[in-house]
Amino acid sequence: MTPAGSAQPWRPTSRATYTVLFVCFLAILFEGYDVGVMGAVLPALADDRNWNLTPLELGALSSYALVGMFFGAFLIGTLSEMIGRRRMLLLCVSLFSLTMLGASYAPTPAIFGILRFMGGLGLGGVIPVAAALTIEYSPPHRRSYNYGLMYSGYSVGILCAALIAMWLLPNLGWRGVIGLGAVPMVLIPLMAWLLPESLEYLVGQGRIDEAQALADRTGHGRLPSQARPANSAARATWRDVVSSMFSRNQLRATACFWIALFFGLLLVYGLNTWLPTIMRRNGYDLGSSLSFLVIFSLASAVGGLFLGSAADRMGARGTVALFYLIGALAIGALMFRSSVAVNYLLVALAGVGSVSASLILTGYLAGYYPAHARAAATGWALSFARFGAMSGPLVGGYVAGSGLSFGWNFITFSIAGLAAALAVALLPSAREPAVVARAGQQSNA
Repeated sequence: MTPAGSAQPWRPTSRATYTVLFVCFLAILFEGYDVGVMGAVLPALADDRNWNLTPLELGALSSYALVGMFFGAFLIGTLSEMIGRRRMLLLCVSLFSLTMLGASYAPTPAIFGILRFMGGLGLGGVIPVAAALTIEYSPPHRRSYNYGLMYSGYSVGILCAALIAMWLLPNLGWRGVIGLGAVPMVLIPLMAWLLPESLEYLVGQGRIDEAQALADRTGHGRLPSQARPANSAARATWRDVVSSMFSRNQLRATACFWIALFFGLLLVYGLNTWLPTIMRRNGYDLGSSLSFLVIFSLASAVGGLFLGSAADRMGARGTVALFYLIGALAIGALMFRSSVAVNYLLVALAGVGSVSASLILTGYLAGYYPAHARAAATGWALSFARFGAMSGPLVGGYVAGSGLSFGWNFITFSIAGLAAALAVALLPSAREPAVVARAGQQSNA
């Protein structure tokens, strides 16, 4: 064991890394199912004669969770820095799982919508907290890859929602498919047993003895002396967290991250909503909507691993900017009529250049800010990006109904990809993110 004050910074063991990855992967997979299940059961909800919902009411029911995610991302991301990342991740999974069970028994659309909003609070909090834990417990040379591996659970969860709905809707109806979203509650005790607390959180709260004991169990070496605050009772406050994002030397980075994620999520949700419809209406032979969902989801899941590995080797900023650009060009190319195989290839590139690029950018963001603000910075950026997520379907609908030629649908989304690429390219150079690693480097000096 390396003595205190050693030049060698603390590093997690492989076991600790993969344990945290596994638990965070499960949390993100459960979230993906929760988000994807609404699209999967929407036709069955529309046919439910007990509720007789109009298309506008169906759209509203689908949006309640998004509104909850907007508030949950910055609220829970910030709270996690105050009361613990581990605790908040488990609470978030519990919250959206319980509300899924409640929604499956909802007697009225109003109660259904309220429960979806409450679940959205938990959904919005999972990503920033899981991002912070994954980055913290990953060695520096594997952070982007591990983040891509963890976040691939989101695409797997959406895919599971589509396949389970195809299998169970005829027999269980929409209530049964939504009720399955409560299954994660069975696994909460296992997740709680496996998941360690955040070292960065413990250090930020001045709980140094607990942090050192956890460091001994989960890694090699001791916490450097510079990681220990002069006043052991010092605690990271919400003012410290907010100032880390909006201080003069961080303002440009914050603006670039927020703008890039805004256009990235506009692209993701706009494509998910409108691309199959646009292509079918204009004579493209793309197959069923499920085929599109499978290609898009699988490409983004596999693409996240590829982009993560590339980002670790060549740098996240350049990799993400390049693939946003490739995604924009692929979307633009869809305006030219091509064979089915070419269309599938372009759709796959669009998935990698939108979903995969955005998820690697989120991991890069989580590692960019100081350790005590990691989850909060991610949550605030994702909250702002929700405006892009909500704008994507609206932009696509406006262009589709504007009377312009169908090519303008692809041009519009292609421009969004170009804007995201430009914002990433303008990011300042990255800093060494982890407080423990940084302190070790300071002790080297």
